[in-house]
Parts: sequence; C-alpha cells; structure tokens
Amino acid sequence: MTEAVTKPSLLIPQLIVGLGNPEPKYDQTRHNIGFAAIDALSRAWRIPLGENRKFQGEYGEGIAPGSGKIRLLKPLTYMNRSGQSIQAVTSWYKLPPESVLVIYDDMDLPLGKTRLRLSGSAGGHNGMKSAISHLNTQHFPRLRIGIGKPNDSDNSESISHVLGRFSAAETQLISLLLQFVVECVEFSLKQGVEKAMNRCNSRTVELSS
Repeated sequence: MTEAVTKPSLLIPQLIVGLGNPEPKYDQTRHNIGFAAIDALSRAWRIPLGENRKFQGEYGEGIAPGSGKIRLLKPLTYMNRSGQSIQAVTSWYKLPPESVLVIYDDMDLPLGKTRLRLSGSAGGHNGMKSAISHLNTQHFPRLRIGIGKPNDSDNSESISHVLGRFSAAETQLISLLLQFVVECVEFSLKQGVEKAMNRCNSRTVELSS
C-alpha cells in the first residue's frame, strides 16, 4: 500500500513590513524604499495606514486581491529597532514568524533588481538584524529591493548613498519598480512565496527607451 504524499503547505504572508526611518528628512531616500513599498501596497489595495502606538508604527489591515486578510506595517522605531514594532504585531495577533514578509533596501543589488527569499541572514542590514533578533529566527521571507552602490566603496560614501535621494531618472525607475513589487507580493499571496521567487528574482525592471 503506497502512502499518500502530503504536499508542503504554501507559505502565504499575513503581515507585510517595510523597513525605513520615520522623520521627514528620510522621506524618499534609498534606505526608505521599504516604506515606499508599503505605501504602494496601501494605495494599490486601498488599505489606509494610521499610526498605531501599541505597534510603534503605521499600521493598516484589509483584503488583498485574490487573497484573504492582510496586514501592513511601517515601524516608526528607527531602522535599528524595527524588530520591536514587528514583534508587537506578531505577538498581538499570534502570527508565526514565517508569515511575516519584510521588504527592505539592498546596496548589493543593482537598481531595478529584486530578490525574494524564504530565509537568510541580515547581511549587515541593521533593520533586519533587529527583525531577526525580535522574531528569534531568520526563517521568515524577505524581499530585497536593489538600490545600487556608489562607485567609491568608502564607508562615508556608502552612508551618504543609502541616506541620499534618488535622481530624477532613478525616481522614474523606482515608480516602475514599486509596481513590480506590488505584483510580486500579490503573486506571493496567491501562489505562495516559493513560486513567487521564480518570477520576482528573474526580472530586471528597466525604463523603456
């Protein structure tokens, strides 16, 4: 008698978190691309965000297309304490870590590229270090958005690059890239993160000439 093969259950995010820094001086900076992604999802799905003191962040919940209930979060704790806000939501709603999808910037990826992964280390990103520390695991999905790196690899150059704003041409590209991020996240919700990885990791978003 053959045993029935059980299909692995799909990993469907329930909480989507974008990492960034709260003050106006950080608006539209490369380091805040995670916040921009949550704003794009909020607009696309008509889920309003409002400050939630209990969660130490801007929070909203609603229904995503082709999916069930979804929660959006922008931690307002500053980047290196993002995990406090994430943990506040997961503890309150009793969400498992693997149901949290974190979106953040990555200098090691060129502008126009995204990388969706099921787990991994922080890779030197302070927001992710905090998320891993507070969730007590690195086994949760993450979507990295490439912001490119400066030609000079000097540390002060890297900091000013990350905290700098996009150029006019880059801003056009970011608008297209954020549309693609919305598509990737929607695909993750409908088909699971693993299937979405094929789509999100193979494409480079470019401006049409």
